[in-house]
Amino acid sequence: MILVTGGAGFIGANFVLDWLRTSDEPVLNLDALTYAGNLENLASVAGDARHVFVQGDICDRALLDRLLAEHQPRAIVHFAAESHVDRSIHGPGDFVRTNVTGTFTLLEAARGYWMGLDGERKVGFRFHHVSTDEVYGSLGPNDPAFTETHAYAPNSPYSASKAASDHLVRAWFHTYGLPVTTSNCSNNYGPYHFPEKLIPLMIANALAGKALPVYGDGRQVRDWLYVSDHCSAIRTVLAKGTPGEVYNVGGWNEMPNIEIVQTLCALLDELKPDPQGSYARLITYVADRPGHDRRYAIDARKIERELGWRPAETFETGIRKTVVWYLANQDWVADVLSGAYREWVETNYAGRAV
Repeated sequence: MILVTGGAGFIGANFVLDWLRTSDEPVLNLDALTYAGNLENLASVAGDARHVFVQGDICDRALLDRLLAEHQPRAIVHFAAESHVDRSIHGPGDFVRTNVTGTFTLLEAARGYWMGLDGERKVGFRFHHVSTDEVYGSLGPNDPAFTETHAYAPNSPYSASKAASDHLVRAWFHTYGLPVTTSNCSNNYGPYHFPEKLIPLMIANALAGKALPVYGDGRQVRDWLYVSDHCSAIRTVLAKGTPGEVYNVGGWNEMPNIEIVQTLCALLDELKPDPQGSYARLITYVADRPGHDRRYAIDARKIERELGWRPAETFETGIRKTVVWYLANQDWVADVLSGAYREWVETNYAGRAV
């Protein structure tokens, strides 16, 4: 069995579903079910005996100790995190608690459990920490992409809290010998993505005839990684990664935000035409968010060279699959767009119109 934290969120749920599609090994799924955790993401495995779900907080050491003792996992895959930059600007305390204190608590529970193992079980145990390219800061337009040795320079409360968690994971390997690996990924997209993030927000707003808010001039550049490719990369690191190593995971798809929005509009024009005209008419430039990093880019050659992983999807294939999924799963979207979500959108975008 493996223990997955945050397995009801966007990437975590995709990983759990992907794992159970490709393996008979059971998953113990621990998630606090905050705003971004959604059991509907896991509806397809609700009756699967290989999926054991526990609602709980990674800051709860007693719960972690009990679950580790009871289920004896051979690995921990740590997704649980607050992950939205805009939310971190409005409420940084939650990010410090979950991403820093939570990771510390999980590391200590894992260390105590691992030290009690013996023989092959101890040698084979792994703790995989899922992180972000945002810990590296911002790149200039002609700077080389982030490698695993790039200096950390986080610029938001979110990225600072993730950088802190990365440093804790590194320290627990070098100080205590806990067999950890870390992956720093670029922007994910795909099914079950909470619609406060760029791609699902644009799809949801376009279908509702609402404005498509683009920060600043829309020329902020990100590398985009289809979520199933990210899942396969984590499986690869878990199976073949070297303890103590960091692996950058990217999609080789650098693109400005405005081009993402224009691509989504063109796909929706094709797949679900609006009688009012092209969805591009809804694009609205709004005031930029504070400290908005200009460019991220991932150099994913190390994981390809050492572990043989490379993404299967191009941006063109992945974004089409994403739009098709959202069009086919409007009930899921409607359930997510609750009153609490609407309040958040009003808080974040109020007064931004330019």
